[in-house]
Amino acid sequence: MGAIGDPRFTPRWNAMTTNRQRHLNQALMRIPRRAENTDRHTLATTYVSAGSFSAMLHSTDHQVLYGRRGTGKTHALQYLSDVIDRAGDIAVYLDLRTIGSSGGPESDAATRGTQLLVDTLEAVHDELLALAVESEDRLLGSLDALAEAATVVEVVGEVERESKTAGSSESKHGFDVSPTPSAKITAERRHTASAENRVRRTGVERHHVVFGPLSRALRDISRSLGHRRLWLLLDEWSSVPMDLQPLLADLLRRSVLPVTGITVKIAAIERRSRFSVPGPDGDYVGIELGADAATAVSLDDFLVFNRARTDAQEFFGQLFFNHSKELLVRMVSTSAPTDAAAFVEQTFQRNAFPELVRAAEGVPRDAINIAALAAQYAHSDLIDLEDVRRAARDWYLRDKQAAIDSNPTARATLRKLVDEVVGKRRSRTFLLERSEDADHPAVDVLYDARLLHVLRRGIVDKHHPGTLYDGFAIDYGCYVTLLLDGELPSRPRHRGGWLNWAHSVPPDGFDFGAEAITLSPSD
Repeated sequence: MGAIGDPRFTPRWNAMTTNRQRHLNQALMRIPRRAENTDRHTLATTYVSAGSFSAMLHSTDHQVLYGRRGTGKTHALQYLSDVIDRAGDIAVYLDLRTIGSSGGPESDAATRGTQLLVDTLEAVHDELLALAVESEDRLLGSLDALAEAATVVEVVGEVERESKTAGSSESKHGFDVSPTPSAKITAERRHTASAENRVRRTGVERHHVVFGPLSRALRDISRSLGHRRLWLLLDEWSSVPMDLQPLLADLLRRSVLPVTGITVKIAAIERRSRFSVPGPDGDYVGIELGADAATAVSLDDFLVFNRARTDAQEFFGQLFFNHSKELLVRMVSTSAPTDAAAFVEQTFQRNAFPELVRAAEGVPRDAINIAALAAQYAHSDLIDLEDVRRAARDWYLRDKQAAIDSNPTARATLRKLVDEVVGKRRSRTFLLERSEDADHPAVDVLYDARLLHVLRRGIVDKHHPGTLYDGFAIDYGCYVTLLLDGELPSRPRHRGGWLNWAHSVPPDGFDFGAEAITLSPSD
């Protein structure tokens, strides 16, 4: 066998290196983009916790888990479900996109909300019934009570009563003598009478929830489980129509949340969720966050890594490695990277991976898609800086910008921000005043579409303590598109770089009023 430097050896060595690099890049391209399309074992083994998030999520408090699309809410709930099962408790995971129906345009919100609760309880019943048949037969009696309590039907509509009485009588006497030696005498009397009462109901059947029997059934289920806790994991809360969300939340608060031994976790998009509405007498309908549900945690906040770039690189490096390691063992056998640091070193050039972390803006789904595109461009070479920038631009144009194509106001607001922040200020960070009078629906749309990212919330102006600001960054893919297309002479500088500091303290002389972006209420 030839040695290194032997001309007979070099082509083969280069071929082996090229093939190995191609396999590393292919592993990135084959990472699943969505958690619901991945088996549960893979979700459990690939999960990477951000900071103390996993410990907070595993508390027995009722919680709302906030996060924009792509931040890993479904992955987190599926991982929690696996942890619960291994701990011996019972987890029921429900995707609210697959539950309920519109109820028709003629149905009022209360009817549709009740129907949605009934459908949710029936889904819980089906999951627990499968468990009971398999190993927990003591649940069967309690499940019968739950099914009965959740399927009460009443007819709503007009009631008509109709009464009808009818009668008749007849008498007949006769004496007949014929020429023949016979005689016929007839006598006949007939009397008939009838009476009819009829009640007719006209209306529609609808489900009717009585909380007493329902709560008793749920308590019986909890007692039947003994020391085992039932965890109800509700995903895709924001897919429920906005007008129904407070009603469903209120029905859950009255029936499920008070039951000892049951924990409810809800995954939702913050700016597309409404858990309560105030009532006329100071009361409310729904779930009051911080009271009925003990805490609300945000994946967006946990995934803001700007304060410590090494944390971000460690998180995403581990994420890529966890998703790729089993595939790489099959593809490159014993030469597969053994840890996240080795995987990053063997797949990316030195400055490319930190740039990818910046491009992801703390969103795992964006990081996975940008990495896959960059690996496609690199093919059989190490992924370099240019590959990452091209991938970020293409992902921005294909996914993020396309998401607001049907919203002219959001498009106009984004263009206004880019012109002012990137074009004039040569930056990508900016401040917006936070107040009831400064509500900007288009900014909410851009935030949901991951075109804007919140760096800091509730920043106080020490000269005007009553005024609060939120610090934003324009998406990396947006301004790198301008950079690659030649619309920017150089990389934008971080004029608001203090937003990334540990304590968010602005430099001396910083004027919030002058630096904050002014948008009209329609923006």
